[in-house]
Amino acid sequence: MKKLPAMCIGWWVLCTGLLISGKETLFEGDGQPVKLSEMGAGEGPAWHPEYGLFCSGGGHIMRFPLGAEDAPEVFLQDAGSNGLMFSSAGQLLICEPVQRRFSQLNVESRRLTVLAERFGGKRFNQPNDIASDSKGRFYFSDPKYGPRNDLELLDEQHRPVEGVYCVDRSGSVRRIIKHAVDRPNGLAVSQDDQFLYVADNNNNSSGGARKLWRFHLQENGNVDVASRVLLFDWNDGRGPDGMALDTEGRIYIAAGRNQSTLHESVEKWKAGIYVLSPQGTLLDFVHVPRDEVTNCTFGGADLRTLYITAGGSLWAIRTKATGSLVWPQVH
Repeated sequence: MKKLPAMCIGWWVLCTGLLISGKETLFEGDGQPVKLSEMGAGEGPAWHPEYGLFCSGGGHIMRFPLGAEDAPEVFLQDAGSNGLMFSSAGQLLICEPVQRRFSQLNVESRRLTVLAERFGGKRFNQPNDIASDSKGRFYFSDPKYGPRNDLELLDEQHRPVEGVYCVDRSGSVRRIIKHAVDRPNGLAVSQDDQFLYVADNNNNSSGGARKLWRFHLQENGNVDVASRVLLFDWNDGRGPDGMALDTEGRIYIAAGRNQSTLHESVEKWKAGIYVLSPQGTLLDFVHVPRDEVTNCTFGGADLRTLYITAGGSLWAIRTKATGSLVWPQVH
């Protein structure tokens, strides 16, 4: 991959009409990301210290070789994947919206194991994004974007359920969020297992949620719905998508747009990575000049490179903080 250039550190960050001043930026250089690839990075991404970066792109799982300048290679053909992350055991967890299931892949043998395919006998909607806690439980969101004529998960009033699910170490699957959010997308678990962050992103309709929520995560992996706290609201802009955390607990979240759509304004919230405190204070912003900015993760030998997927392209920027990943970790 291309080496990130050394640049001067800026003290003022212009963020979509908001001026964040008085604090040093959380990014190295001039706060501008570097484009690494024009293709192959629609979603994901997930970092492996030996294999490099994995992304969902073009209907496949793509691999960007470690430290290479070459174009990405197809690692898993026709995966139909979206969110990716590595478990504490080094297995690649995969949300497969096309197959409507949640799986894991051994990257050495390329053996795929389905972890969750149905709930109550009904197929999932479109498994989208993944998080994991320190106890080895997995969480995935299950929204429905686009046509809704094939939904199977309905509540007692026959309303669609776009929920969040937990997969225990035993393999059992339970729904932990039913209607507490509008359309769940990106997920993250705080390093101390105290909180579950949920990106609520209904970009398909005017007036839909574009919010980041925080829930208290209980000892057994359930959430206390009454503990829901609104951390940030993108109003009528493009809402939050995927996210990553650093070791200080800060949230790096993909959101915003550069070009308006029927249901999304760009008046205030430009496309990029919004850095929030665990309490929802906007700390920093990195503009990405490509729609749509979909996700981000930390990587590199020191976990201080933030990789960003946007409109199929891959970007990177060096950070001053170390990323917090379930695996790998910097010791």
